[in-house]
Amino acid sequence: MDEIDESPRPGAVLVAALVGFIVGELLAAAFVGTAANLTHFPGGLSGIAAARQDPWWASSLSLAGLWSGFAVAIIAAARVGGLRPWPHQWRFTVGDLWYLALGIVAQFVVAIAYWPWHLRHLNAPVDKLFGATHGAGFLLLVVLTTFGAPVVEEWFFRGVVFRALVALGPTRSPRLALAFGVVASALIFASVHGEARQFAGLAGLGAVLALVAWRTKRLLPSVLTHVAFNAVAMTSVIAHRVH
Repeated sequence: MDEIDESPRPGAVLVAALVGFIVGELLAAAFVGTAANLTHFPGGLSGIAAARQDPWWASSLSLAGLWSGFAVAIIAAARVGGLRPWPHQWRFTVGDLWYLALGIVAQFVVAIAYWPWHLRHLNAPVDKLFGATHGAGFLLLVVLTTFGAPVVEEWFFRGVVFRALVALGPTRSPRLALAFGVVASALIFASVHGEARQFAGLAGLGAVLALVAWRTKRLLPSVLTHVAFNAVAMTSVIAHRVH
């Protein structure tokens, strides 16, 4: 499992990923801005950006725009960069259920790691996303966050970005190339979330997900790990709502 997962043109793959990310951000802004104008939201797009809690439709449309950009990047990475998907990357085996346990453990490890620092406002991103949402809108965001985000993000970050970074590493040392890809992709994964207080935990999760994807040469195991990680957080949100 230490061989380099070669991509014909890793530089082109990373350019495709960057362009896709930018396109996604622009589409997200366009979708949310249009909806804000149609609903006469106070302040429009700027008002939503400044709000403590996002309306459910703004969060959903933002994800739709961003994920559309990721889809563009995935397609371009294959067509322009020549990045072929891993064989059977979505195949399920019974042993993959263990990765659900890994995701749960990872979430608790992150929580324990943050606990001694007594950092405040760690839940601010969750509060902003779910705080003003109820009913069907809340359920939609739970589904998108728990299941949609892991699928799209794993396909983009581990299936495209991580593999290209490994291919850019030192070819004479597959282990160093892998280490470079794991660290670099984890830092990118944490950075694009734009949450400074969550950076260390997200980077750690990104590294775990990259290693899972590389070890299995499939995306489904890292998706299941990611799903379980997010599900623990969602369970906490729902429990807080219930009580």
